[in-house]
Amino acid sequence: MDFFKKKEEYEPIESLIGGGDDYHVYRMTAADRAAAGLIGGAIGGVVSYLFFYNVIVSAAAVILIAVLAQGIYQESRLERRKKELLLQFKDLLESLTASYATGKNTLDSFRDAWSDLEQIYGDQSDITRELAILVTGMENNINIEDLLTNFARRSGLEDVESFADVFRVSLRQGANIKDIIASTRDVINDKIEIEMEIQTILAGNKNELNIMMVMPLVILVSLGGMGSDMTAAANTPVNVVIKLIALGMFYLAYHLGRRFTNIQI
Repeated sequence: MDFFKKKEEYEPIESLIGGGDDYHVYRMTAADRAAAGLIGGAIGGVVSYLFFYNVIVSAAAVILIAVLAQGIYQESRLERRKKELLLQFKDLLESLTASYATGKNTLDSFRDAWSDLEQIYGDQSDITRELAILVTGMENNINIEDLLTNFARRSGLEDVESFADVFRVSLRQGANIKDIIASTRDVINDKIEIEMEIQTILAGNKNELNIMMVMPLVILVSLGGMGSDMTAAANTPVNVVIKLIALGMFYLAYHLGRRFTNIQI
């Protein structure tokens, strides 16, 4: 039965000449795992102690949340890397537009872009390493269309995929590459500006959401300060169940709130 079939593992997309990453996947470093564990463990320990005032429960929560935080942190880093790659790709289009405007061919234009972005982002940035692959591939007689398509598939970015498709068609039909690149750059610029405006509008709502999630903890601290005999603070079986349900509701509310305020174009 399909229900009992083992879930297939994702196979990363390889670059045509090696050295390129698949941006659908983020490989956690030791520092990333340590940061995720410390942040998650600290939050889990503080929240569980304020709810239950029990060292054993808090220690268990620290371990559990530190493990669960690995996946959350990995997803966050993955999304951040994609956003940074999109901004770098926008600068790539700016450089290509300037090079094509001076009458340079495709290989020289990408060489100039490689040099320009290496000065801006350094030789270890994602876009610099991708340009190294593109230029090296063209120097080894690999079609730029195939190289761009491979990069687009690995990037996981719709804008890069659209550009690669348009570039392939335009190159085959002899269209004006300079105008195509400039048009794509303008579209991405408009998209980024709209997203920034949306994030500015939603900044207040995100702050309100964070404050609302902290308020229950403030209330628990106030109750704890009234003494351990308070009914709401005592760890009776009924209260434990109520607190667990409350924790679940707080997490669900925060998760839904983050989803509602995470608007993408």
